[in-house]
Amino acid sequence: MNSLSAFSVQKYIFFAFITLSGVKISNCEQGFCSAPPISEAQPLYWKVNNPTLSPSHLQDLPGFTRSVYKRDHALITPESHVFSPLPEWTNTLGAYLITPSMGSHFVMYLAKMQENSKSGLPPKDAERFVFVLQGIVILNDTSGIKHNLEVDSYAYLPPNSEHLFNSDASATLVVFERRHDYLENHTAEQIIGSTNKQPLLETPGEVFELRKLLPTSLAYDFNVHMMDFQPGEFLNVKEVHYNQHGLLLLEGQGIYRLGDSWYPVQAGDAIWMAPFVPQWYAALGKTKSRYLLYKDVNRNPL
Repeated sequence: MNSLSAFSVQKYIFFAFITLSGVKISNCEQGFCSAPPISEAQPLYWKVNNPTLSPSHLQDLPGFTRSVYKRDHALITPESHVFSPLPEWTNTLGAYLITPSMGSHFVMYLAKMQENSKSGLPPKDAERFVFVLQGIVILNDTSGIKHNLEVDSYAYLPPNSEHLFNSDASATLVVFERRHDYLENHTAEQIIGSTNKQPLLETPGEVFELRKLLPTSLAYDFNVHMMDFQPGEFLNVKEVHYNQHGLLLLEGQGIYRLGDSWYPVQAGDAIWMAPFVPQWYAALGKTKSRYLLYKDVNRNPL
């Protein structure tokens, strides 16, 4: 799409609104309609764990999916998730959303832990980042200390570190793993934290709120960002860069431009972005958008 008229932008945003609504517009009188009321408050990230699998006006189309896979990006939506037992894990089902078979150098997956469940270890030299979406998990590490991780908490485990996650009840995690790119004289350390304890960072020229969940030092070859957009806010920069991204939309809805395509997205959707794919986001609806974003950093692309 070499050029985009104002009419085309309006068309895409209108389509995004209609596709994302998933409910009938109510209170229509004399040609004017008001949006249905927002439901009562739900637990944090409730929509990710209880996604809309098929909007009501498309339930008679059994083959419908919003998922898309292309050479330089992918949109993986909840109705396309395929869960199966996670290798080396106990009583846990996993759905791989991003893998190297796409062209990525990392994996991103959902792990649904059940009663008396335990994690396995990642492959040799692989580092791991775990973010809790639902429930409570316990991290056991070589220190002998047990760390309780609740919703919105996370842990980074350096490569080849002995550790174990276990849960006595249902819990859902999103996990990022990649082969660590070692840098001489720099050693990554275990990190345990929660989103609300991370400071808001300056975003020159932008309006969204940004938190970085990992240190920015050279020891770490990726970071994970938490980005918040109020309704109507959007990225000012139409980004094109060498970094790869893995994204999970945690709250809200909007429209994402990837390459020459524009996608309506909502909480529960996952996105892979290859290097140099044009990318842009705008938040729609009446509630804020929040997404978790993997980004490789601090390494020469050669």
